[in-house]
Amino acid sequence: MNRKSGGFMSSSFKDVVGHKDIIRYIEQAVKEEKVSHAYILNGEKGSGKKLLANLFAMSLQCQNLQEDGDACGECQSCKQAAHGNQPDIKIISHEKPGSISVDEIREQINQDIVIKPYSSKHKVYIMPDADLMTVQAQNALLKTLEEPPQYAVILLLTENAEVLLPTIRSRCVMLKLRNIKDALVKKYLMEQKCIPDYKADVCVAFAQGNLGRAIMLAESEHFNEIKEESVHLLKHINEMELYEIEDAIKHMSAYKLDVTDYLDIMAIWYRDVLLFKATMDPERVVFSDQLKAIKERAQKSSYEGIEKILESLETAKARIKANVNFELLMELLLLTIKEN
Repeated sequence: MNRKSGGFMSSSFKDVVGHKDIIRYIEQAVKEEKVSHAYILNGEKGSGKKLLANLFAMSLQCQNLQEDGDACGECQSCKQAAHGNQPDIKIISHEKPGSISVDEIREQINQDIVIKPYSSKHKVYIMPDADLMTVQAQNALLKTLEEPPQYAVILLLTENAEVLLPTIRSRCVMLKLRNIKDALVKKYLMEQKCIPDYKADVCVAFAQGNLGRAIMLAESEHFNEIKEESVHLLKHINEMELYEIEDAIKHMSAYKLDVTDYLDIMAIWYRDVLLFKATMDPERVVFSDQLKAIKERAQKSSYEGIEKILESLETAKARIKANVNFELLMELLLLTIKEN
C-alpha cells in the first residue's frame, strides 16, 4: 500500500537551518517550472533529506506559490501536506528493514504512476532509504525513469548514492547535502531547543555539522549519562587504582553499543586539553563547563603524552570495529591515559 506523506514539521524553506544552495536551486526550478523528473538527495542520517524533500514536494503542489518559489503554507494543498494527507504526495514504504523489494517498487511506483494526479499539477514520490533497493527493484524503477509521465517527480533519499546503479544516477539530478556550520547548529540548539551554551558546544562538536544528530544528542538522556561518566573517569583516572579502572570498564560494557560515543567524548576532551595547552584560550574549549579540570590536565600532560592518548583512542575505535576483546582493549587504553 502507498502511504501518503507523514506530515511535515516545517512548512517553509525559511525555517530550514543551512543547505541554502540546495534551497535556492529548488526554489528556482519550481518558480521557473524547470523541474526534473527525478532527484537524488544524498546525505548522512540526520542531515535533513526528508525535510528538504517534503518541502520540495509541498512547493511543487502549492496552489499559491510565493514569488521566491517557496510554498505558501496556507492553501488547501499545503495544509493537506502539513497534515500528511495530500493525495498526490506519496511516501514509499518497505516492510523489511534492510531492503526495498522489486514488488514494492512495482506496486507503489510503477503501477501507481500511470494514474493521473488526483488534484494537483504533479504527482510526487518520496523514497526514504532509496539506497536499500535491491538490484531488481532498481531495474524496475529504471523502466519508469526512462519514460516518466509528464506530471511525475521522484525524490530518492540516500545516505550512499554510490550503491545505486549508474543508469539510475545518470537519470537523476544529484543534490548533495553538506555539513552545516557549527555556529548555525549551536544557534538552533540554544534558540529553538533551549539547550544551555556548554551543553550545545558538546553536541555541536560531536554532531560534526549534522543538525539531526545534534538535536538527538541534546535531547538524549542516555548520551548525557555516557558524557557524565566519561568526564568523571577522565577527571579522576590519575588517582584510580587498577581495580577501580576494571570496575569502570565493567560499567562501560553496559554501553557496548555506544562505546564509540564513549571514545569520541574522550577524544573531544583530550583535543580540548591539547588546544588549551597550545593556546591558553578558554574560548576554544568544547567542554567549557570543565575548564578547571582541563587546565589541570594540560599542565600535567606533555604534548607528546596527549598526542599518544589521541592516537590510542583512534586505534581503540578501529579495533572495536574489528571485534577485538572489549575489556582488554579498554584496560590498555585507560592505562595509556593514566600513564600520560
